[in-house]
Amino acid sequence: MTTQPETTPEDTPSQSMADRGNNRSRRPDSQAFRTFIGSNWAPRPTDLPAREEVADFLPARADAAGAPFPGERLVVPAGGYKTRSNDTDYRFRAHSAFAHLSGLGEEKEPDAVLVLEPREDGSHEAVLYFKPRAPRSSEEFYADPRYGEFWVGARPSLDEVAAATGLRCAHIDTLRDALSKDAGAVQLRVVPGVDETVEGLVNEVRQQAGLPFGGDAREGDEKFQEHLSEIRLRKDPWELAQLRRAVEVTRAGFDDIIRSLPREVGHRRGERVIEGAFGAVAREEGNGLGYETIAAAGDHANTLHWIDNDGEVHEGDLVLVDAGIELDSLYTADITRTLPVDGHFSEPQAKVYQAVLDAAEAALARANEPGTRFSDVHDAAMRVIAKRLEEWGVLPVSAEESLSPTGQQHRRWMPHGTSHHLGLDVHDCAQARREMYQGALLEPGMTFTIEPGLYFRADDLAVPEDLRGIGVRIEDDVQVNEDGSVTRISEDIPRTIADIEAWIAEVQAN
Repeated sequence: MTTQPETTPEDTPSQSMADRGNNRSRRPDSQAFRTFIGSNWAPRPTDLPAREEVADFLPARADAAGAPFPGERLVVPAGGYKTRSNDTDYRFRAHSAFAHLSGLGEEKEPDAVLVLEPREDGSHEAVLYFKPRAPRSSEEFYADPRYGEFWVGARPSLDEVAAATGLRCAHIDTLRDALSKDAGAVQLRVVPGVDETVEGLVNEVRQQAGLPFGGDAREGDEKFQEHLSEIRLRKDPWELAQLRRAVEVTRAGFDDIIRSLPREVGHRRGERVIEGAFGAVAREEGNGLGYETIAAAGDHANTLHWIDNDGEVHEGDLVLVDAGIELDSLYTADITRTLPVDGHFSEPQAKVYQAVLDAAEAALARANEPGTRFSDVHDAAMRVIAKRLEEWGVLPVSAEESLSPTGQQHRRWMPHGTSHHLGLDVHDCAQARREMYQGALLEPGMTFTIEPGLYFRADDLAVPEDLRGIGVRIEDDVQVNEDGSVTRISEDIPRTIADIEAWIAEVQAN
């Protein structure tokens, strides 16, 4: 009788690292299974989706995006999934320039690409390339965890997306040929840093056509990226409505934070209770959070981006909550309220809070003056902050000296800016040139925040003892109207001392 020789690890056939993720599963692959799973499915609905409201605004956005680049082919990737751990991904969110030009929000169309195709008259046509759903008889249907219908649900067809967006749609497999058409005679630009595969494909086409590629094309690509950021500085009516809605549902999230205040107190991680209360509303009413919620109790409020949210919440604390809900359209609110845990501000807390509120009101008043530049809003808030610190005997110099470029001592207690643009990104239009952002006149359609603060850390010996450990920020979202006036669209979220105390009492009573 013979026996099989004993095997050793060296004798085992090598398996690549890329294949080892499949070790945890046993996928059926018999022909009988493939035949059976592809049969006996009901016909798909034949009705196309209704045209979405945003579709009416997409042609103007494409015109604005392509205007400085007549005759050039402009490539805007959506981006793809990003690995969270091993073979699990974060939720997909498209690059904001892609979302703006395609109108696609939520988690729609990872790995898609929007191409602004040049026309003879110098304008551009937006063409959307993506992977439509596969037939149920295909292996993708049951075996592909990224695109398969059994895994992620039915993907749309080309006709369905075209009907909803009004855009011409094409299969992603045709993208290479589309980019190569007349390359050389037609220049290419791509938004850099979004999708390595798409950027590599563009550079391959450029190289084959004798065009600058890689680092030699970087300046031109970044100019395109800059322009796509700048055309979002002024929002169209559809965008403005989205932002107002985002503020509206964010108010609901703050209501739930107030309802949870009794449970927050004494919980070993009361700040997480705040975070969770708001996050639940964000997923119920929108796509999710516009950014990581800051839920900072007591001295944690003096850490500007406190997102650990792992601290306790005590009676007598102030809780600084900086949070915003991102809608399915991907437009987000950005609101900060500083709330007294027990429903009432102490005298020192009220003193600091009122100073910050006065700074916010001064900033809004300056925004409403004709000829105001974006940077003027910050300056108006800082004048109030510096003056109040002088009155309290905190500043080592006069307010005027501190406000000078060679002073700035007051910034010890407010080191951040007062305003930033708001839209698809919480810090929107970040690639815009400084003269188009800080140095720009306020214009109709601009949406931005006003968010002064004062932060007196518990170990700050430069401030009176009764103020140490108090951190206050008040942040509202504002829009510039067609007549040039500036409206606080978060006006319905209470902000004065009396209104906040009444708000807490009312919510907790119901």
